[in-house]
Amino acid sequence: MVITLKRKILIRFGDLMLKGKNINFFIKRVRVHVQNKLSDLEVSFKFEHDRIYIDYILEDEKELVSRLKQIPGIFSFSIVYLASHDIDEIVAVSIDLLKQEIDRPYKTFKVETKRADKSFPLTSLEMSRKIAPMILSKVDKKLVVDVRHPEEILNVEIRKDHTYIYLSSIKGMGGFPYGTGGKGLMMMSGGIDSPVASYLAMKQGIEVELIHFESTPLTPLESTQKVIDLAKVLSNYTQDGHIKLHIIPFGEMHQEILKNVFDPYIITVMRRMMYRMAERFAQKSKILALLNGESVGQVASQTLYSMGVVEAVTKLPILRPVITYDKQEIIDISKMIDTYKISIKPFNDCCSIYVPRNPVTKPWEIYAKKYEQTFDYEPLIEKAISEVMSLDISSQTDTDLTLHGFSVKEAYQNYIKTKGDSN
Repeated sequence: MVITLKRKILIRFGDLMLKGKNINFFIKRVRVHVQNKLSDLEVSFKFEHDRIYIDYILEDEKELVSRLKQIPGIFSFSIVYLASHDIDEIVAVSIDLLKQEIDRPYKTFKVETKRADKSFPLTSLEMSRKIAPMILSKVDKKLVVDVRHPEEILNVEIRKDHTYIYLSSIKGMGGFPYGTGGKGLMMMSGGIDSPVASYLAMKQGIEVELIHFESTPLTPLESTQKVIDLAKVLSNYTQDGHIKLHIIPFGEMHQEILKNVFDPYIITVMRRMMYRMAERFAQKSKILALLNGESVGQVASQTLYSMGVVEAVTKLPILRPVITYDKQEIIDISKMIDTYKISIKPFNDCCSIYVPRNPVTKPWEIYAKKYEQTFDYEPLIEKAISEVMSLDISSQTDTDLTLHGFSVKEAYQNYIKTKGDSN
C-alpha cells in the first residue's frame, strides 16, 4: 500500500483534567496561549475537550516543539501520524513511522491500542494482537516484542475522525495555565535563583511581574542590564510574550543603611526595606503576593530565623518557589530555561555587594528595629516608590542600558527618549 504520511501535533492536558467544573476556563486559557505562541507560524488548530490538534508544515516542526515546551498547562504532546480506520492502512502507516523514527535495530517494542471510538469492531487488546504480527513481518528493522518492558511503545489511538499513531510523548511544562493563579511580584536579582523561581511560579499559573532594586553607582549598571536580559528569557513563558519589569532606585536607601546600621545587620535591614518597598508597590498595583528566590540555608539571610525577621514587615503572602531546592537542582533548571549563562555574569547587585564579613544568621527583630531607627527611612521609601522605572520586556526587546548613561536613572530616561524619538 502506497500512502502519503500526514502528521499533526497532539497536545494533552495534565492536572487541568482534575479541575472539575472549572475545567473549561483552564482549557480555554491554554488554547489562547497556544494560539498566541504560534501566531506567526503557518498552523491550524482543532480543539477537542481534552486535547488540541495542530496542523503544520514540516519545516516548522523543530520550532513548534521548542515553543510548546514553554507553555504552562501543557502536560505532554506528541507528533502523531494519521490513518483511517482501515487496518491495512494503520499497519502501513505504523511501518513507515517505525522505519523513520527507530534509530537502531533489535529494539524491543509493543503495540498499545486505545479505542476511543467504541463503534470500531475490535477491542483495544484484539486490535493490538492483530496488527503487531503484521507490522513485525514487514518492518525492515529487527524488532522484538516485549509487552512488559519495551524500549518503544507504538501507540494506536482509534478516534471518531482518524486513527492517530505515534511512538513517544514529549514532556511539556505541566502545571496550570499562565495567569490562572493570580498575579505575583518577583523580587528579582541578577542571580541564578530568582529567574528559576519566576519560571516555577509561572508554571503554576501565576502571572509574574518583576521588581528589581538598583543602586548605581554603588552597583554597576551591568547588574541591572542582566535583569533585563533575564526578563527577555522569562517573557517566553507568558501568554502574550511580554513581562513587566519595575526598577526601584535603591541607592539612597542603600547608602543610609551602610552608614547607619551595625555591620552584621546590614543585610537583614536591607532586605526588610526591600520588602517594605515591594509590598507598597504590589498593593498599589493590586498584586496579590510577593515572590523571591530564597532557598533555605544557602546564604546567611536565608535561614528560617532571618526569613522570619525580614518578612515581619509585610502582610502580603511571601511565596518562595525554590525554598526546598538545593543549589545544583536550581542550576539544572536555570540551564534548562537558558538563564544560567546570563545569571553567572560577574556583576553584583545590592545584596551581593558590600556584604558584611560576619552577617548575623539568627537576627532578632528588636535589634533590626533598633538599627532602623537610626535614620528616617519612610521618606526614602516614598521617594523610591514614586521614581519606579517600568519596562515592558519581550524576547525582541533591544534595551541595553550601558549604551545610554552611567546610572540606571540616566540610562532609562535616555532610552525612553530615544524610543519616543524613533516613533
